Amino acid sequence: MFQFLQRSEKNDDQTVDADAHASTDAAPGRPSIGLVLGGGAARGFAHIGVIRTLIAKGLVPDIITGTSIGAVVGGCHAAGKLDEIEAWGRSLTRRSLLGYLDVSFSGSGLLSGGKLADKIAEAIGDITIDKLPVRYAAIATEIGTGHEIWITRGALQDAMRASYALPGIFPPIRLGERWLVDGALVNPVPVSVARALGARLVIAVNVNTDMFGRGTTIPDQGVVPVQEPEPPIEEEVASRGLFGLFGGEKSAKRRLFGTASRPGLSTVMVEAFNIMQDRITRARLAGDPPDILISPRVGRIGLFDFHRAQEAINLGAEAAERALEGLDEVITALA
Repeated sequence: MFQFLQRSEKNDDQTVDADAHASTDAAPGRPSIGLVLGGGAARGFAHIGVIRTLIAKGLVPDIITGTSIGAVVGGCHAAGKLDEIEAWGRSLTRRSLLGYLDVSFSGSGLLSGGKLADKIAEAIGDITIDKLPVRYAAIATEIGTGHEIWITRGALQDAMRASYALPGIFPPIRLGERWLVDGALVNPVPVSVARALGARLVIAVNVNTDMFGRGTTIPDQGVVPVQEPEPPIEEEVASRGLFGLFGGEKSAKRRLFGTASRPGLSTVMVEAFNIMQDRITRARLAGDPPDILISPRVGRIGLFDFHRAQEAINLGAEAAERALEGLDEVITALA
């Protein structure tokens, strides 16, 4: 049974059921700590480096909220499986990533997502959210209504999968009576959720801030030649005769993932989503900023560069070290 906590229709505040306001026990002498992990695909491996640094400094989170990859890494940590997800990330190569591309042209996503979901399930097991030692919420978006959904009960692996179900790439996930997709559509870095669940000190990680020049206005595009579109796959296959039967799959993959000279369908979809996520994040963090914001410089890591997990982890640890330099003063003020 899942518990869904959604945005109030009366105002812009986040509302939760009464039992979600249960007190959160913190270590003596410090305020309760909420760790907020934002979305960002492959860049989200930086969250692992941040968590490792926090733990090394004795800053164990009492509450974890996450969106998309943030929900996955945060959930693995809450379940005591951070070592497993880190080892998997470090093992990824360009070639091994191909094994997770279970392309599907018959469903509501370009990838079925089954292979990735199975890997996550293998790592964390059948644990449920209510059995975790910390408060946890994965953020998702309901199709149709646009409601912001806080998943705080039920199977952890299902909550993660709903939170990272990037529209168009992965199919929506049905939990209860709701069809859910990626939470970054409504709350990419869910600071508000951590506060609602009882966190007094909120540490947020945004892995999409290191994108210099994003959002700049180009006042005059100028006159440029229009590139001719590629012929439909069916025409390309037909023109090649018998050999086209063998090249059809290769051509479809080229259209899906793109080439050096032309972005593919998946790249266009993800980049469009990333631009939207960046704008929403800026607006929401301006209205409800965390007490500590950690911004790993992972802009040079592509959204699909999962094989660069080690680099992202290191950058996350470096960013956490920089951001936590003045933390003692913040804890003193809130204690």
